[in-house]
Amino acid sequence: GEAPGAEESPNLQPEVRFSDVFRPPASFISLEEQEPAELSPRELMVQGARGVCSCSRPALGRALRRLFPVLEWLPRYDPRAQLLGDVVSGLLVGIVAIPQSISYSILANQDPIYGIYTNFFCSIIYAATATSRHACVGSFGVLCLMVGQSVSRHLQMAGYGDSAALGANSSSARNGTEACDRSCYAITVALSLSFLVGLYQILLGVFQLGFVAVYLSEPLLGGFVTGSSLTIITSQMKHLLGLKIPRHEGVGSFILTWLDLFRHIGHTNICDLLTSLVALAVIVPVKELNERYKERMKAPFPIELLVVIVATAISHCFDFERRYAAAVCGDIPTGFRRPTLPDASLFPSLAVDAVPIAVIGFAMTVSLAEIFGKKHGYAVRANQEMIAIGLCNLLPSFFYCFASSAALSKTLLKESTGSQTQLSGLVTSLVLLLVLLWISPLFYSLQTSILGVVTIVNLRGGLRKLRDAPRLWRLSKLDAAVWWVTLLCSTLLSTELGLLLGVCFALLCLVLRTQRPRAALLGRVSGSELYEDQAAYKGLGSIANVKIFRFESSLHYANKDYFRTVLSQRTGVDPALHSREGSQAHPDTTSSEGFWGAVFGCPKQAQGRAERAPGACPPSPDVHTLILDCGAMQFIDTAGLSVLKDTLSDYGKVGVRVLLANCNPLVRRRLREGGWAGQGGSAEGPPPFHCIHDAVRFAQQRAKDSQNAHQGGEGAEDVRDALPGVEWVWEGAEDARDAPRVGKG
Repeated sequence: GEAPGAEESPNLQPEVRFSDVFRPPASFISLEEQEPAELSPRELMVQGARGVCSCSRPALGRALRRLFPVLEWLPRYDPRAQLLGDVVSGLLVGIVAIPQSISYSILANQDPIYGIYTNFFCSIIYAATATSRHACVGSFGVLCLMVGQSVSRHLQMAGYGDSAALGANSSSARNGTEACDRSCYAITVALSLSFLVGLYQILLGVFQLGFVAVYLSEPLLGGFVTGSSLTIITSQMKHLLGLKIPRHEGVGSFILTWLDLFRHIGHTNICDLLTSLVALAVIVPVKELNERYKERMKAPFPIELLVVIVATAISHCFDFERRYAAAVCGDIPTGFRRPTLPDASLFPSLAVDAVPIAVIGFAMTVSLAEIFGKKHGYAVRANQEMIAIGLCNLLPSFFYCFASSAALSKTLLKESTGSQTQLSGLVTSLVLLLVLLWISPLFYSLQTSILGVVTIVNLRGGLRKLRDAPRLWRLSKLDAAVWWVTLLCSTLLSTELGLLLGVCFALLCLVLRTQRPRAALLGRVSGSELYEDQAAYKGLGSIANVKIFRFESSLHYANKDYFRTVLSQRTGVDPALHSREGSQAHPDTTSSEGFWGAVFGCPKQAQGRAERAPGACPPSPDVHTLILDCGAMQFIDTAGLSVLKDTLSDYGKVGVRVLLANCNPLVRRRLREGGWAGQGGSAEGPPPFHCIHDAVRFAQQRAKDSQNAHQGGEGAEDVRDALPGVEWVWEGAEDARDAPRVGKG
């Protein structure tokens, strides 16, 4: 575009760029934007369809290697360097998995054999489909608890009483017209639930919806695991005491279970109680020693398996079942059962129960896989991990297995004992295969109280998180609130409801953080071009007659009103107050805010100052420029853009010029498309500056030019006015309307 006055000048000078004429002491930053190379929606769809539908031998090979990562690492396997670690790790994990499989089966309200089935099939499938080398998939305490609650609820709906003990008729099968007993119906519900869980997880992985796990923050998961651990301990107390009390489900089950325990404490089985105390006295110290000296020990001592073997032998020799009425596992069959199909009639009633199990399952698996992937320096594909854990739930559901996920305790054991690849998972499955074919009947006399002790001891990690609560409170009070809300809801209400309320509360805290973000007034670091929060750092200098305001959040419809209020509060200039009463703005007073004031930013102080304004008509405020630091704004919606325009207009009426700085390219594009950048005589301001220091120097130059104009006559409104007859080409702008007005004179 031509500068004003170009038509009156007969001698037009050659093309001159803005940066060639206006050179302040340090040149302004000027960047030229690139044209966005975006494809149309139709072109994107065509490209995606071609990628999916293209079928060739190399493409098929790549697809198979992505779906089955074992095809990538197995051909490169180095037996000399990796085999010993994988074999030792697989053997130790398999030994530990034997008692845990049986104990977690009781927690899931299933016969002991189904826990061994679950760990056997999951180890094989995960080894073939996972990208993680160290995650160990199998029965997990929290998921077993959720499965057991769903199974118990459906057993009650089907009319099975609580007095029937699992394992009494465990060999019965649902085949043809044969009646399905309680044990058969329980595993039918569990495998149907596992099928839905696997289906959900595979769909999440195929459609790349792994972002759902983002809403399960670390404090939320920590509170949920701790609350679930307390619930699991409560459910196992009846086994430790040898009491036969009903299993409570739903809201308040935690409190009702403890009431029943105290009500029936007089009927405690002394044999089960003494056995539990002795097992605890042996297992807990040895487990603590294993953790304390794990760096010196090549492998942890398998104390759980040793206690299970000794306790089974003693129970069998002294016939605890007949002489003392001790509860035992009973008959555990050998071999595999004929594959079956999930019961489709149960899908409608299980569809909701499967959602939290699927989400928790893939969240634990992906998080553990990424943790150990970063530790050992290899890449983990989150979506492939979701597909892998989905296959570990869907395929085993045809072989009498319940839902599973990566387990923290077994994963830590696997990694610490030298595992190199997922071949260790195949070794673990071989150990469980020996149990399934020959060893399982030997556990007939194993007391359920010992299994309860094994379950409780493995929850020590979740209970230790209680000690981290004070530290979490010091780091972030909102995160601590999420942790406590999730823990209390998961414990006192139910696991599913606790997870739902925890997610809702975490999202509410996130909304409040964005709706009431922190706002600061900036000062200059002496001897530099840096600007920081005056309330956070000492020795920062203020710029005369210039206020620099930073809003530490995106600007959108939810916080636009708060933006207006906190802006007038921090800067001490309220345009509405000046226009309504014509009073002088109050100077800015920085006050220390408490926790809720800092987080939610209640702007009552500014409103109080506005109400106390005098009714006189003093002169305009001494602030002539307001700079908005937009560095923390990720985006601006239409409501935010409207607020910025209103701010420009309102402050302009009281003689304060508004400048923007530190805008990212997305925000700059939204401002330009919204008509912010100097549209032919409109009230919109110049385009944003790339840094705060340029905006400050521009403001000071404008103030100096204005002062010279008052002393020696009118100065030029713009640098284009000062050099008539020049055809301007503005760097970083499509035309002159998009370019910044840099000064007078």
